[in-house]
Amino acid sequence: MNSLLDPPPVRTQKEPAQRLRTTMAAMRLSFTWFGIRKALSSEQKASAADAFGAEADCLSAGKKLIDTRDPTFRAVTSIRSQAVNYFKGLSLPFPEPGLRLIRQADLDAINDKMGQFKGELRDAVATLDAHFGDLKAAARQRLGRLYNSADYPDSLTGLFELAWDFPSVEPPEYLRRLSPELYRQEAERVTARFDEAVQLAEQAFVEELSRLVSHLSERLSGAEDGKPKVFRDSVVENLTEFFQRFRMLNVRSNEQLDELVSNAQQIVRGVNPQQLRDSQPLRQQVVSQLSGVEAVLDGLLVDRPRRAILRRPR
Repeated sequence: MNSLLDPPPVRTQKEPAQRLRTTMAAMRLSFTWFGIRKALSSEQKASAADAFGAEADCLSAGKKLIDTRDPTFRAVTSIRSQAVNYFKGLSLPFPEPGLRLIRQADLDAINDKMGQFKGELRDAVATLDAHFGDLKAAARQRLGRLYNSADYPDSLTGLFELAWDFPSVEPPEYLRRLSPELYRQEAERVTARFDEAVQLAEQAFVEELSRLVSHLSERLSGAEDGKPKVFRDSVVENLTEFFQRFRMLNVRSNEQLDELVSNAQQIVRGVNPQQLRDSQPLRQQVVSQLSGVEAVLDGLLVDRPRRAILRRPR
């Protein structure tokens, strides 16, 4: 078996890029969201500037229309966060704004789950809308003279929406007939995009693994007030979830990365959070073993051009 410090075996990028292209689909997740912050009017900004003896042109000021800590509003934003986290957890980055790559085998499951989120969002917005009058009344008290009823719609229905689609990233077939040369140029552009997507995937995996391993090592090392540092179960669970996601989405483009993940997984396999809390020798053992993984990750994360994180033979 090769050492982690050895250069990875030669593996052309065309193979993993083509694998992405034939097994993945592009997906875009988007939101319509009622803006709860609004800039002050020129007159309001001038009044605020006067209070500080400042010039209005040098002041940037805004107001929050509703209390974002309200449970009914937080329920709405929670669904957006859940949808985004779910989408990112099952996808890889793609070098087109707003697009990510999902496995074609997951299309139906993701589509169904997004439909579930959409229904939950609709119900949460209905609850928020029923409470909207109370939120506006509270805002009137908090904002004082800054309150303006014209800032608020009559209803929130339709102002919070979740949508998704699956745009094609392949060159349009009609170009082949209309202009073979344009089609060739588009095909080359798409090929380059998938080559770049491989690098983005590697970069994302390395950065996430580095963050998770470093956080676990930091929690297991040293002490606070003479006692071992407290850490939550999620510190270990998040690493386990990473291994599962890596196994599912790995583009198998860099054997050094594959071996790093395998080594990290081997270190924590069968170790649960309570065991780490109860056993100082076990904590020291895990930290010592993770230090080797961290050392290689640090070498991969040195300051170098973006999207060129992992060393790959030319």
